[in-house]
Amino acid sequence: MTHPEALPLADDGGGFPNSPLPLLVYRGVLPADAAVQEAAFARHGWSNAWRDGIFGYHHFHSIAHEVLGLAAGEVSVEFGGPAGRVLTLRAGDVAVIPAGVTHRNAGQSPNLLVVGAYPAGGDYDLRRGDPRERDAVLRAIAAVPRPEQDPVLGPEAGLCRLWAA
Repeated sequence: MTHPEALPLADDGGGFPNSPLPLLVYRGVLPADAAVQEAAFARHGWSNAWRDGIFGYHHFHSIAHEVLGLAAGEVSVEFGGPAGRVLTLRAGDVAVIPAGVTHRNAGQSPNLLVVGAYPAGGDYDLRRGDPRERDAVLRAIAAVPRPEQDPVLGPEAGLCRLWAA
């Protein structure tokens, strides 16, 4: 079984709350193929999929967790806001981002292709760290349910164990 890296990211006390749940990163876990990644995520209940890149500005989603699969290329992603950490993701890697965790593209290869999806096909919002929204954002993040399945490993594995309350 593949085990993800579990990376905690602290609340900055301002516009970027992050999450008490850790960011999960799976290395080389899926084929570098967008259709295969979409199908794998959908098989485990993660849908409303898209194919594109990652925004180059700090942002997060307060109403949904998000999975990002690297179908092609390489990208440096800054997770956690301006004081966060930069991780390099390569084709075949997957990141599972808890609601509230800030992320941005900090540099990419020309052929980057990312597949994104959300638990139960949920909708998402786009927050950019406005400190005036902090109270509303914290309430929204706290209301996001834990997914029923890990987008890579399915039920009773990965995030289902690591995010158990």
